[in-house]
Amino acid sequence: MSITYNQIQALRDQLNDHNYRYYVLDDPLISDSEYDQLFRELQKLEADNPNLITEDSPTHRVGAEPLSSFGSWTHRMPMLSLANAMNEDELAAFDARVKKGLDTEKDLEYMAEPKLDGLAVELVYENGFFVNGSTRGDGITGEDITQNLKTILAIPLSLRKNGQKHPPLLEVRGEVFIPKDGFKKLNRNQEKEELSPFANPRNAAAGSLRQLDSKITATRPLSIYCYEAGMIEGVSFDTHEDFLSTLKEWGFPVNPEIQKVTNAETMVAFHRNLEAKRDSLPYEIDGTVFKVNAINQRNALGIRSRSPRWAIAGKFKAQQATTKVQDIIPSLGRTGAVTPVARLDPTNVGGVVVTNATLHNQDEIERKDVRIGDTVLIQRAGDVIPEVVKVILAKRPPDTQKYQLPKECPACGHEVFRPEGEVVARCQNLSCPAQVKGRIEHFVSKTALDIDGFGEKLVDQLVDKKLILTVDNIFKLNFDDLVNLDRMAEKSALNILTAIQDSKQTTFARFVYALGIRNVGAHLSKVLEKAFVGDIEKFMNAAAEKLETIDEVGPIVAETITTFLSNCTNTDVIESCLSLGLRLKKVEVPKSLLLQGKTFVFTGALTQFSRNEAKEMTEAHGGKVSGSVSKNTDFVVAGPGAGSKLKKATELDIPIISETEFLDMLK
Repeated sequence: MSITYNQIQALRDQLNDHNYRYYVLDDPLISDSEYDQLFRELQKLEADNPNLITEDSPTHRVGAEPLSSFGSWTHRMPMLSLANAMNEDELAAFDARVKKGLDTEKDLEYMAEPKLDGLAVELVYENGFFVNGSTRGDGITGEDITQNLKTILAIPLSLRKNGQKHPPLLEVRGEVFIPKDGFKKLNRNQEKEELSPFANPRNAAAGSLRQLDSKITATRPLSIYCYEAGMIEGVSFDTHEDFLSTLKEWGFPVNPEIQKVTNAETMVAFHRNLEAKRDSLPYEIDGTVFKVNAINQRNALGIRSRSPRWAIAGKFKAQQATTKVQDIIPSLGRTGAVTPVARLDPTNVGGVVVTNATLHNQDEIERKDVRIGDTVLIQRAGDVIPEVVKVILAKRPPDTQKYQLPKECPACGHEVFRPEGEVVARCQNLSCPAQVKGRIEHFVSKTALDIDGFGEKLVDQLVDKKLILTVDNIFKLNFDDLVNLDRMAEKSALNILTAIQDSKQTTFARFVYALGIRNVGAHLSKVLEKAFVGDIEKFMNAAAEKLETIDEVGPIVAETITTFLSNCTNTDVIESCLSLGLRLKKVEVPKSLLLQGKTFVFTGALTQFSRNEAKEMTEAHGGKVSGSVSKNTDFVVAGPGAGSKLKKATELDIPIISETEFLDMLK
């Protein structure tokens, strides 16, 4: 069947419209997998019809050859920096200066916006098409990073039709940034690849935009908000508000926090409000920006050599400060993680007096070489405990010593254990008083023993009153223990005792998971259940070599398990649970071995059975279910709407079957 240009263009328009709804309107109509399916369809059509490809196609965002270096780009209009207001009085003084410059006492309109902590760029469009993108540079000349900016899905490659002719020349300024969630994911990937994590989202965004290979940039979670104009030909605007409104119609993302304010009081109110909510925003900001709204008033005010007279940046209180490390102490978390904490000389950071800062782990202490007595730079982000950024070596006293975390748990004295390949040392003692609440909450959770009504507040009371010291004590609780607690009615006490009794009939997998052994999650507990056919005694006596023979159990997990079980306190708790009536259900042998040794991946919208049913059927016949496609996958069962997993299966030449074909395999 022959494909026409209009058919392919309709698909391009559809993809561009979905990008617009996602990045500009924040109102997506389809899922990511559905978008990917449309994108692949366009790729195939263009590959089959190369004569119909256009430069503004969504498929042309990535694919340029790596550069040897960046070219330079001279801005038609300078990208000026902004004067700073360091406090609220200076914001009011700015308003007074503007009024004086315009010879008026009337209130003026300003557009107020967040000051994003990213990288300023300029986007150039000719007749509606993106032709060039550059960094701010020194304000006069920047670097040509066109290919990298094309990879950012939020940047339109061609302007949307909004009922008026596109200007022959349009220059739009904006800030490229990485959202907080994207930054966390990026650093997790860096750590998996054994690469250094990025210091902050701004550095990550800047480094991503300066990659000579745009394919690398395309893997980074970059986004953009546009906020100002450069040179524009063929169209004019009376106000900045009108310009921003038209930007959205053309397809550019504009920050939803932007508001119109009318005097010094409302400017200060906006500034205070944004500073109060900065930590809850999905991106980093370091201040506010206020711009005169009327373009004719801007022109009348003019510019200084480096900044416009019609705009100002209001700076937030410092989020960083320097102070001295008084001491370093090991702190034990509810999960047993031993974390070094720096005790600091009290210092004000972002309006909060800080006395502690996390040092994360021993590796981080060594990397930053933090010592007692050092002067350090600390930073605070949100309500999270502040962290030490770096040591001010020039102020280090001459007699400092390198710090080493102790080998014993600071709460119970048991030896701490740090698995190979991990950075966190942990106490694995089930009786450790500092961990008992966290361990109990895990033990009674839905995916573990599932004891209904055993919430966090109840755990707090029971532990504080020393009615529970280890998890096995749960099975020793009686009516009087419970009914005498705060806000505990007789019926509630009876219900909890019934739930405890019901929980004694459980499975090997649930019980082993409930013990909270490091690296042994719900899935691996089921793997162990099959391997030991539900025999808890055999599991407790298994050597590391035996454990390593089990599929999915490597040397690190084996060492973690044997270390946990070599602690007599832990084995005493397990034996106590069993003596108090805990019974593990018999493990069913697979109905057949039809699928033995076969690994299945289920993807798409399954219509003949649920995912849980698929897993149960597969395992009942000796097979295994995986959540991701790899070279070890034997079959991919694909339902409607299958996405990336289907693509990977095709690339790896793995057999793809339907739900009906899967059911036929079980007959």
